[in-house]
Amino acid sequence: MPDASPRRRLLFVHAHPDDETLTTGLTMAHYVDAGHDVHVLTCTLGEEGEVIPPQLRHLAADREDRLGPWRREELRRAMDRLGVTHSVLGEDPDSGVLSRYRDSGMAGTPSAAHPDAFAGADLAHAAGLLAAYLRALEPDVVVTYDEHGGYGHPDHIQTHRVTLEALAALGAQAPAAYCIVTPQAWAVQDRAWLAGHVGPADPPLHVPAPGEGYPPSVVPDDVPSHVVEAPQLVPVQAAALAEHATQVRVFDGYYALSNDIAARLSGREAFVRVDPCTGRPVAAAGAARHTGLLAHEGER
Repeated sequence: MPDASPRRRLLFVHAHPDDETLTTGLTMAHYVDAGHDVHVLTCTLGEEGEVIPPQLRHLAADREDRLGPWRREELRRAMDRLGVTHSVLGEDPDSGVLSRYRDSGMAGTPSAAHPDAFAGADLAHAAGLLAAYLRALEPDVVVTYDEHGGYGHPDHIQTHRVTLEALAALGAQAPAAYCIVTPQAWAVQDRAWLAGHVGPADPPLHVPAPGEGYPPSVVPDDVPSHVVEAPQLVPVQAAALAEHATQVRVFDGYYALSNDIAARLSGREAFVRVDPCTGRPVAAAGAARHTGLLAHEGER
């Protein structure tokens, strides 16, 4: 239930529809539940995404190329589930422009050569659009990926670069900034949990073994500076995630993307606070971990 603490505004900057719910859905649900004002800004419409349901594969980029508007509607429904306000970078509904930039696809794919591909966008221009958005919205907190983009996707890396460039343009007026990370201990625990909970599926799911590598956003346990733990809100996150049906299959406590690799909905998300002008961590590694993203001004 909402409390009597001051109402704050949080902005989550993501690359494609579904990224917001996959990586920060729990945190967004937590702050909506606490009565705060939560926004998502998406940088592309995810036009190059792989479509899971067979009956919708005609939408894909290599066929009808109508996936972007479809995913925009999935995003609308998902954010309605969470109670989050959402926008797309450079959109202009009055002139029919749904997004200024296009999904670049995975590294090394031909789609990266598209003239509107976000990964190749002029940094100053894209950051200028975002800086203007920040000045209008005036958030207290901005959250995005780390410098690796979570798992190395070119659009995620570009989202990090554009966000930090826009924040630096605000100078002393920049809000508190956070990057999304996962402590190593959590990643290990999640794989152990998956090994005991993932059931039969069609197609079958792969459960990563303990010795398999982790994405670069999995960091030493002393790196994250702030955490949100709200396992009671996993059903809310799962319901929002299920709206992204072209990209995700949702199960009881876990999900899988088109790669059919099981991933846990763990009820916790971690972040590292960074200097909005430099992108460097604010606190030294090993400092006490704070609860919530408003801990810099007293979490409520």
